[in-house]
Parts: sequence; C-alpha cells; structure tokens
Amino acid sequence: MFSSLREVAKCNPFFSPFQAHCDGRAPAKDGALVPTRNLGAAAIKEGDSCEFGSAKYYALCGFGGILSCGLTHTAIVPLDLVKCRIQVDPTKYKNLIFGLRLTFKEEGARALAKGWAPTFVGYSLQGLGKFGFYEVFKVFYGGLMGEEYSYTYRTSLYLAASASAEFFADILLAPWEATKVRIQTMPGFANTLREGLPKIYNAEGINGLYKGLPPLWMRQIPYTMMKFACFERTVEALYKYVVPKPRADCNKGEQLVVTFVAGYIAGVFCAIVSHPADSVVSKLNNDKGSTAMEAARALGMKGLWRGLGARIIMIGTLTALQWFIYDSVKVVFRLPRPPPPEMPESLRLKLEAAGKL
Repeated sequence: MFSSLREVAKCNPFFSPFQAHCDGRAPAKDGALVPTRNLGAAAIKEGDSCEFGSAKYYALCGFGGILSCGLTHTAIVPLDLVKCRIQVDPTKYKNLIFGLRLTFKEEGARALAKGWAPTFVGYSLQGLGKFGFYEVFKVFYGGLMGEEYSYTYRTSLYLAASASAEFFADILLAPWEATKVRIQTMPGFANTLREGLPKIYNAEGINGLYKGLPPLWMRQIPYTMMKFACFERTVEALYKYVVPKPRADCNKGEQLVVTFVAGYIAGVFCAIVSHPADSVVSKLNNDKGSTAMEAARALGMKGLWRGLGARIIMIGTLTALQWFIYDSVKVVFRLPRPPPPEMPESLRLKLEAAGKL
C-alpha cells in the first residue's frame, strides 16, 4: 500500500513545485492504488530523513499528530472544564473567568485538572488519526485527481482529505470524550479515568461510550475541514502577499512563525463553525439517555452558541500551537516539508494557449 502511495506522492503537486515533469501515465501495477507516472527525480531529497509518502513519513506525521493534539488539549483542560460547565449549567458558571474562580473556590486547584487523563489519551489518539490520515488521504486523493485537477481544486482536496481523516479520528476519540465530559460536568460521577470509563461501560454498555459519536462527527468534521483547508490556503496567501521573501529563502524559525499565524487564523474559524455541535456534545454526555436532537432542543438557539467567546480563545490558541508543534516535529525529524503548491507547467501552458494567463 505504502509503495503505491509513494509513487502517487512523487507526481503530486504538493510534493514540490520543482518536481520532474510527468510526460505520461504508465499502466497501473498490480495492487497499485492509481496508475503511476515515470519520474527521474531522486527518491529522497538531500537533508530529508525519508521519502515523501513513505511508511516512515506517515508514521512520523502520526507521531507529530499525537504530540500536537495530546499535549495542547491536556494543557488547556482548565479552560475546557469551565467551557463544558458553562454549556451544561450557564446559570451557575456564567462566563469563563467567573467559572474558573467558582471552581477554584468550591473544589480547589486540583479540580481545574479534572478530566486530564481521558483528554490526554483521547486527543493523542485523535491526533494520530487527524494528522496521519490527512497526509495519507491528501496524497491518495491528489493522485486520483491528477496534478492539474489537484492544483486547480486544491481547496476541495484539502476538505475531502481532512473530512476523511477526522471520520476515523473521532472513532478513536469518542469513548474518552464521553468519560472526560462526565468527569468534568457531573459532580460525584468519578474523579479518574480508571473509575469513569468502566462506570459508563457497566451502566450503559458500549452505547454509553459511543452515543456521542454522531454529534462528535457533527462538531469535529466541520472543525477539521476548516482547520486544514483554511490553514493550507492561509499559508499560501501569507507567503504570496505578506512575507517579503520566498519561502525557500526563509529559515526554519521564520517558516514556523508563518505556521503559527496561519494556525491561529484557522482556529478562529474552526471555533465558530463547530461550536453548536460542541454544545450538543457537552449536553448529551451530561444527560443520561438523551439523544442529539433532544439535547439541541433543550439548549435552544441561544444555548447552542453559549460559551463561544471562551471557545474562540481556546481553539484559536490551541490550533496555532497544534500546527506549530506538528511542523516542529517535521523539522526535528527532517521530514519533507513541501512548499505551497505551484501551478503545474502543463496547466500553465494550457491556460496560456487559451489566453487565460
């Protein structure tokens, strides 16, 4: 499988704008995902530790996802705890600052870390799927589309690849998210992961752990589609219109600054598009036996948007840090980091011939 993806990756416009020109598509090899093309370029570029699209490349991308999501979500557990409590009991917790103070006053400093264990485990697994599978699906779909279409419709490619990746990532996340929300919002339910997860399973079976999966998909898939598509296009725009020199002339530190800025911009939009579903997830996991539609009706339109300000601050910072950590992992492990895609030569010639350039 990975050898086939590697062949696809070599002719993908996200590999390098300086790649060798593909003159034609060779017949598909047995077991290949798509017909391959002939390339004369070297497999591993100088300075890289592995080939773009190789098994090692995808494994290290997955590891980067584990670190970026697991560490950042765990770091903001106090904010997430209060955000969930605002969604479930807005009368008591009112707003972010008041909620933090009230939680500290009533339960002490340790209460602000409630749910850290399921958060760390769950979002580490989600990061593995989110970032690792995104790289796989982006190369796979890009190969199916061909380099001209994958460049022309690259935003659609980002959306499709990220949605596919998040679908599987949320399956990994759902049981841990259900445990986290109940620990944080149901007083007396449980204080630890070891206590909370078996308690849900013994009382409600596997359905209790996965009943929040559909609204989780409703929250996370739009969030991730925005996160990746907005980030990719923002990076492209920053290098084109803001950064005063080409990406190739920027050092690693300057490139990581661009990554952080683009990540924060993407995070603000992520928070907005996914917030109503996030409110439903919190309400659903707090109310035993309810459905997603019942939770949404109970919240009402105003309730669906309650806590948005806190979530914008949380998700904006979170997304920026995730992209920064993920890109830093690529730098540390010397993974291929292709620049923003450039128009394939074949497409440029076609557009020039048609008088559109």
